[in-house]
Amino acid sequence: MKPSILFIGAGRMAEAIISGLHNKGQKQINQIFVGNRSNSDKLKELEDKYGIIPVNQLQDCIDQVDIIVLAMPPSEHEVVLENIHPFISNQFVVTIAAGMGPESLEKRLPYGTAVGWIMPNTAAEVGRSISLYTYGQFIKNEHKQQMEILVNVIGDSQHCTEEEIHKLTAITGSAPAFLYQFAEILISMTEDLGVERKIAQKLVTEMVIGSAEMLKTGKLPMELRDQVTTPGGATAAGLEVLKKGNFDQLLKEAVIATNKKAKG
Repeated sequence: MKPSILFIGAGRMAEAIISGLHNKGQKQINQIFVGNRSNSDKLKELEDKYGIIPVNQLQDCIDQVDIIVLAMPPSEHEVVLENIHPFISNQFVVTIAAGMGPESLEKRLPYGTAVGWIMPNTAAEVGRSISLYTYGQFIKNEHKQQMEILVNVIGDSQHCTEEEIHKLTAITGSAPAFLYQFAEILISMTEDLGVERKIAQKLVTEMVIGSAEMLKTGKLPMELRDQVTTPGGATAAGLEVLKKGNFDQLLKEAVIATNKKAKG
């Protein structure tokens, strides 16, 4: 039987998964319900674009769904889980919030509830996320199949332990922001050289995309770096500045800070 899904929350990541289900997973699912008390206009928009069923009261549809996706910030989980607790029977409850692993969900739901955790990233919006996922202790094969539906419609995925996801959140989830910061600096410097912003953004964007494609050839980053770097040349001079500025250490500290904050 094809599962029905309830999304609690209708933000960017929820819409990315809904869009993926609409475009790639329609034959694998039944109905999609979405509840988002703070923004009824957003529910109307999703209804028009993807044919979802808007929900005002979560308890009105919980018994009709097989999967519940918690798509709200971590700070809202406790209240929402408390509200839906009385209505949970055999649904598969999945969170996509940073720091909210299966152990946390199981403590707040009826004993025996099947739970899961997906840590996607912003590229889910274009179907190119690398999503980490894991399960709680009461998982059955049907839940694994349902998880595959959710992660496959937004890109690639990797099964991990809960602890691994806590450690890798900064790498796969937050690091795109580090990359965008890097790109923004290069765009700004390109403008300083007299290039209009539209062209500057195109140049930097295509450089980043092309570099990423080179990584997909399977060559190690250091090999690719060395291909670009002539000893004593211009690129080497730039890399030396990064080295003297502790670029490597700054990135490591950014990862540590991100994971520390995500875990609470």
